[in-house]
Amino acid sequence: MTPTSQPPSPKRASGNPATQARIDLTVKQQRELQKQEKLAEYQRQLAKRRRSRLTWWVVGGVAALTVVGVVAASLIFAPAPAPTYEAGGTGATIDGVETFTNETRHVEGTVDYPQNPPAGGPHNQYWLNCGVYDRPQQNEYAVHSLEHGAIWVTYDAAQVSGDELATLRSHLPSTYTILSPYEGLPAPIVLSGWNTQLQLQDASDARIPAFFEEYWRSQNVPEPAAACTGAIDGPGKQS
Repeated sequence: MTPTSQPPSPKRASGNPATQARIDLTVKQQRELQKQEKLAEYQRQLAKRRRSRLTWWVVGGVAALTVVGVVAASLIFAPAPAPTYEAGGTGATIDGVETFTNETRHVEGTVDYPQNPPAGGPHNQYWLNCGVYDRPQQNEYAVHSLEHGAIWVTYDAAQVSGDELATLRSHLPSTYTILSPYEGLPAPIVLSGWNTQLQLQDASDARIPAFFEEYWRSQNVPEPAAACTGAIDGPGKQS
């Protein structure tokens, strides 16, 4: 005898209409609860993704502002670039500049110079490396640097310091310049080139850049374009 197939399990039911209604309501409630739980989970995940995006925006914004702040600070607080001057001169007349006639030869020992500070004359075979010094330098080395076209900027440390000294430094080009204190100057600031000199009362004087424009790396010195490095570093060299 051929076996008959089993009918599908009947849906849960009750012969009592009231009981059946409760069963149907319970199933609907379970389905609705499952839908609400899925919806709530979706909303939680969505909120989490939004918070994550917001966090990254905040972090990125803060990082960008930090970079902008660092760049701005570097621009604000970075030292001003050194001024540039044309090498040589045009023959311009600068009020107060004195000119001299000094010989050029190498000697040993100290020299009794006719100018104070010296603006040329006999000098040591080695030159003073150009740069900024916070102590007085030996004349015989510095004069050799003048022979190469450097400008020697000397100042009275008792009268020129702080902002005044900073202003003086702001006029200096990055090469072929010596800055140093000097004892017994005839003025608070004296600029000396080979056979040229200018005495000044303050660092804001407009003749300072004019002097550099005319006499810095002049072609009229005995050894134009000779080096201003590679020889003697005097005491107190800063840069």
